[in-house]
Amino acid sequence: MPFLPVTKEECKALGWEQPDFVYVCGDAYVDHPSFGAAIITRVLEAAGYKVAFLAQPDWRSKNDFMKFGRPKFGFFVSGGNIDSMVAHYTVAGKKRGEDLYSPGGKTGFRPDRAVIVYCNRIREAYGNIPVVIGGLEASLRRFAHYDYWDDRVRRSILFDSSADVISYGMGERSVVEIADALSKGLFYESLRDIRGICYAVDVTETPYGAKECPSFENVGKSPKEYAVACRIQQDEQDFFRGKTVIQRHGGKMLVQNPPALPLEQDLLDKVYSLPYMRAYHPMYEEYGGVPAFKEVKFSVTHNRGCFGACNFCSIAFHQGRYITARSKESVLKEVEMLTSQPDFKGYIHDIGGPTANFRHPSCEGQEERGLCKGKKCLAPVACKNLNCDESEYLDLLRSVRNVPKVKKVFVRSGIRFDYVMQDRSDEFMRELVAYHVSGQLKVAPEHCSAAVLDKMGKPHIEQFLEFKKKYFELSEKEKKEQYLVPYLMSSHPGSSLKNAVELALFLKKEKLRPEQVQDFYPTPGTVSTAMYYTGLDPYTLEKVYVAKDPHEKALQRALLQYFNPKNRNLVEEALRKAGRQDLIGYSEKCLIRPSAKSGRAAENRPAKVMGYANKNRAKKKK
Repeated sequence: MPFLPVTKEECKALGWEQPDFVYVCGDAYVDHPSFGAAIITRVLEAAGYKVAFLAQPDWRSKNDFMKFGRPKFGFFVSGGNIDSMVAHYTVAGKKRGEDLYSPGGKTGFRPDRAVIVYCNRIREAYGNIPVVIGGLEASLRRFAHYDYWDDRVRRSILFDSSADVISYGMGERSVVEIADALSKGLFYESLRDIRGICYAVDVTETPYGAKECPSFENVGKSPKEYAVACRIQQDEQDFFRGKTVIQRHGGKMLVQNPPALPLEQDLLDKVYSLPYMRAYHPMYEEYGGVPAFKEVKFSVTHNRGCFGACNFCSIAFHQGRYITARSKESVLKEVEMLTSQPDFKGYIHDIGGPTANFRHPSCEGQEERGLCKGKKCLAPVACKNLNCDESEYLDLLRSVRNVPKVKKVFVRSGIRFDYVMQDRSDEFMRELVAYHVSGQLKVAPEHCSAAVLDKMGKPHIEQFLEFKKKYFELSEKEKKEQYLVPYLMSSHPGSSLKNAVELALFLKKEKLRPEQVQDFYPTPGTVSTAMYYTGLDPYTLEKVYVAKDPHEKALQRALLQYFNPKNRNLVEEALRKAGRQDLIGYSEKCLIRPSAKSGRAAENRPAKVMGYANKNRAKKKK
């Protein structure tokens, strides 16, 4: 099956007078199921609709939006795989030098706030034509939300974009229902019946029985009201028991219908069996392709959802906490297809998803009552009802290992180490270490302070230390030189300079010298972003310390790399401000040495390793 048409001439070659829908995307056109745009367009095509693909149009005028002519039923619009503002700017507000979802990794192919800009150009071109927005940018901005780049609360993207509907979350069901309604001329009459969408009505037409969260006007004025709204929105993000949620914006009422039902396994298998080209469009060859595609070309997604639900992560608010998984047969079929690719070298780079080692719901009770409100399955400790059984995922990995032409299968998308430690059997971890680590395993303890980890929605550090000990014991048995690379975050809400010092001391004790540290990035739709904006915990309404001053954030970040000579002056300042001058000296406990008499900073050796290494390396050196 060829790519979807990207020009008017290609539409005519297919015998189309006009497409049914034009799909507008902020990313380059990559027809691969790791890209949401590819899934949605192929699902619409499978439902019998003629879909043209408009990738990264020139937004400076309406011309590109008219290249296919007026579509028969309307437009679908997505900002791409990530929010366009995150794609463009670092947490420090600096312009990024690379866009992995654009041709050749070059920047400038899409505007800031892509969804809003694209929709306004469509309105300029065609007036009152149906426009449906979806993807991560629209999904996470569906309610009034704090915008880090404007440093203010913006109203729902539905209003700023002038779109008719938001398809939020995983949209395979909702987009087909929307398309069917449009094709039958019953679009507006059907809106109240379609799950997984947001729409707007006059306040006088507000549906009964909905859960109301504080209005746009109120959340923009009151931090407490914003925190309350955040909790309501998060708590109702459950397909089983979630209610319709409403939020007033002036004279209009934003209505969010309950989340779409997850796809049953056979339907999820069908989605991944659609005729994707599994390549970027040939028009990008002159740029050297699309960098993001190279990362997923030989990877397989086997699941959706994440009941880990870290407060700083948007997955739970977008995909949901309920786990759905493809069948083993579906995954093996895709792997066999990958092995037939001419450039396949024998390596499957990942069998993963949001969390690689989740294959089923966290407990049986979810099938009867949905996920618990206001509680986490793994933090601060694992729920007593948690069903931790990794045997199905292990069987999947074993089966992929045995596919002809497959030399090695890696797990790179990340595992929940706390979930691994709840497994009564150590079979999975033994085989993970023996067969599926590509030199280093990435895990995410994020911090060591219990107070900070509680605000992150993460387990306490003891779980990580237990995992680390077991990991290296198993690596030793396998006689493998392997690393453990922990992800760490500075300046998360709840983290003060004293907490950052605590983390620096932990790193020193554990002989860990991270090459990279991630500053907390307040992205739309997360609980942590609500804490950042309001200074309140949405679930307790207690005050939360928030580091907002750029210099304080630099101090916290420097402490996590206290060993780097470039950070020496910042580290000394941080230690003095935290009242920990005792850590400036020559003893083993100290983080840095005093300044030399000449005024030059005392030297500390820079890091040579990314994370923990097992003992075999030291033995080899001896």
